Amino acid sequence: MRIRFSRGQEVKFISHLDLMRLWQRALIRAGIPLAYSEGFNPRPRLSLAAPLAVGVTSQAELMDIILARPVSPHFFTAAVSQQLPYGIEILQVYPIAPTLPSLQSQVRYAEYRVELETEKRREEIESAIASLLALENLPWQHQRDTGPRHYDLRALIDDLWLASWQEGHCVIGMRLRCDSQGSGRPEQVALALGFGRYPKSIHRTKLILQAG
Repeated sequence: MRIRFSRGQEVKFISHLDLMRLWQRALIRAGIPLAYSEGFNPRPRLSLAAPLAVGVTSQAELMDIILARPVSPHFFTAAVSQQLPYGIEILQVYPIAPTLPSLQSQVRYAEYRVELETEKRREEIESAIASLLALENLPWQHQRDTGPRHYDLRALIDDLWLASWQEGHCVIGMRLRCDSQGSGRPEQVALALGFGRYPKSIHRTKLILQAG
């Protein structure tokens, strides 16, 4: 079964590991017939498309769950929804062929809605977006606990657009790469556009899978 679910403000600070534990408990309590991995420590066969960064909300999370026997999407949604906390809502459930490639291997892009405080005028923001998109590359450095990481930020950006603007505030849409070769981070793209403050909010609106 493939599940699309949202992740709201109430649970945006839950780590990826805690989120997987949460889903596992909810599925077991709901009586869903899960399939388990083999080996010394069997685990339910659950997989998320692309782990969400802590502090980010989403309406587009995708997860595949392998079942020991079929259940209807209606039963699944009704039973599991009762076991989930506020902030996580099942939006869609549908069966998929077990022969499909892994969900993680199919993800190509993620789209975000990034809300920012700014004193910039609309024209300044549109100009900054156009200038960044016109670049062939953008050497970038991100500081991690293990030390600095150097990469080409431009290669992780597929598209940018100004979704809305009003004095002191704007929303920028971003389509960023999200695959095994690298994943764009919305806050880093905002910084590259000249926004010094961390975004007020980052919301993932879509995951784009490989065609076919």
